[in-house]
Amino acid sequence: MKNCMFNKTLLIVAMIFAFLSCTTLEEEILDESLTGTGEAEVISGSIAPVYGNLRQVWLHTVNFGLQEVASDEGILPYRGGTDWFDGGKFIAIHQHLMTPGNSLVGDTWSNITQTLSRAILAEERLQLEVENGNSAAQDPLYEMIAMKAYLNMLALDNWGLVFRKNNSDEFSEILRGEEAVAYLEGELLSVVDVINSDKGPGRLNKYGVEALLARLYLNAAVYRDPYGTPDFRQEDMDKVIQYTSNIIDGPYSLSPEYFDLFSDDNNNNPEIIFSLDQRGVLQNEHSRWAYWSMSGDQVPRPEFPNTRGTDAVAATPDFFQSWVDAYGDVDPADADARFFKENTVIPEELRDLTGVNPNNDADHYYCVEATEFEVDRGILRNIIWGPRKDESGNIMTCEDGSVRIYPVINRRSSGADIRYVDHTLKVDFTTEGSLHNAGYRFSKYQFSHTAPNCCYYSSVDLVLVRLGEIYLMRAEAKLRNGDNAGALEDVNTLRTSRDARAAQTPAPLDDIDLDILFRESGFELYWEGHRRNYQIRYGKYEDSWTEKNDADVHKRLFPIPQKAMDGASSEPGFLEQNAGY
Repeated sequence: MKNCMFNKTLLIVAMIFAFLSCTTLEEEILDESLTGTGEAEVISGSIAPVYGNLRQVWLHTVNFGLQEVASDEGILPYRGGTDWFDGGKFIAIHQHLMTPGNSLVGDTWSNITQTLSRAILAEERLQLEVENGNSAAQDPLYEMIAMKAYLNMLALDNWGLVFRKNNSDEFSEILRGEEAVAYLEGELLSVVDVINSDKGPGRLNKYGVEALLARLYLNAAVYRDPYGTPDFRQEDMDKVIQYTSNIIDGPYSLSPEYFDLFSDDNNNNPEIIFSLDQRGVLQNEHSRWAYWSMSGDQVPRPEFPNTRGTDAVAATPDFFQSWVDAYGDVDPADADARFFKENTVIPEELRDLTGVNPNNDADHYYCVEATEFEVDRGILRNIIWGPRKDESGNIMTCEDGSVRIYPVINRRSSGADIRYVDHTLKVDFTTEGSLHNAGYRFSKYQFSHTAPNCCYYSSVDLVLVRLGEIYLMRAEAKLRNGDNAGALEDVNTLRTSRDARAAQTPAPLDDIDLDILFRESGFELYWEGHRRNYQIRYGKYEDSWTEKNDADVHKRLFPIPQKAMDGASSEPGFLEQNAGY
């Protein structure tokens, strides 16, 4: 399907949306509910490009990377002087020294606005279907109105603006501040009581819309005045509590095993409210949230010997320290099931590597069936274990055909002696802190067993909204309204629900304040693209952390990309650059 928009009215909008020529909208069927012919095909052909392109928004080098690297959670140095410099875009984002020419910001803008454009077109087509008597188009129409609000909320969070537009032949109106909040509120309220509540997590439903409303009201103080001190109104917090309570009282439940949320078959996990559905034909979609942080010397699935991690983003020492501060003398791996899950179970007699020569350790391994090997999950530290290849590039096996599991050899750091991959706490922009092994790693998502290739493709859904976040939002709203006891109850319900591994079940907290709740939010939601948003709302985005000292409040918003400014230049005042750029 081709959507070519060249009339004068849409010229500037087309430029801003990166539609300088015909744009191919690939119609990929998401699941069985989108298949069909005739009227059903019109519906699927309208909404599939919107849901389908959402995965481009959340690519590791698009919005996901932008949120993670801009925060105190993730850092991406120039690895070994050979990998991940990419024009310095990640370093600039982390240090809050970005400019309108930063391509990470630009790619995020392009993908959000392009997907928003598709949602506008889908809304227009579905509205026409409804007017022509196709009742089956009514609920998908509500979905597209909600998706417009979701995408606009991403734009508001990143750049402090939204695009008000209902038809493809209209000129977009740019709203900021109170007007933007009121517009999004109206869009979501228009569908929340009429949209279907039964659709699975790959589609927006009533509970997903309620979650978006809760996010909107919780962040409204920031959105109204992005550079000031947020004024959290009681009426906003009351609405957060209202909508989060509706969800908590609904059909969802917290997952006892925390990492089941990010594993194969998570489409059926009862905690997930909205996700990027990657099953079926879409299992050829990305697994980059899994392998982006993983060591490039690790083979995550022996069945696919040519796959590996990329040695990209690591956890900042500051983020790890927040766990240490919480648990003191107790290792967080022993105290909190969300921090770590051991899947690579090393025999006790092999654990001590003292005196083992990495260049002569042929007998220092154990055997496991290829399909049973799993990398550890959570925060990876120190020496990691995994399959090893022979000189021909084949996975080394035991006599029974199972796979040998060794300490992983570090072969990627330029000029470094061959040694085991040892993920160090130190990671920064120095030479030592930029080596490929530097930094603890995020290993939250499983490397899929059911996709045709575990690392470049995956059938694990990418989680966008889940019940754990809902409990945290309600706790925050209660706390800001002065209900400390209610906030503490919600946080402890969430903590103690992760009890599949009893010895690592987080103990309930004795008290709560905003600093503790912010820390708890980091423990629950790390590596899910939330940290920057939370830092801004909690007043911590101007703090200093590893390699970042900029305290300019204007950096709470990203610059509008120069290509968008150039495209809008023929209409004075239509698009104004954010302050501070």
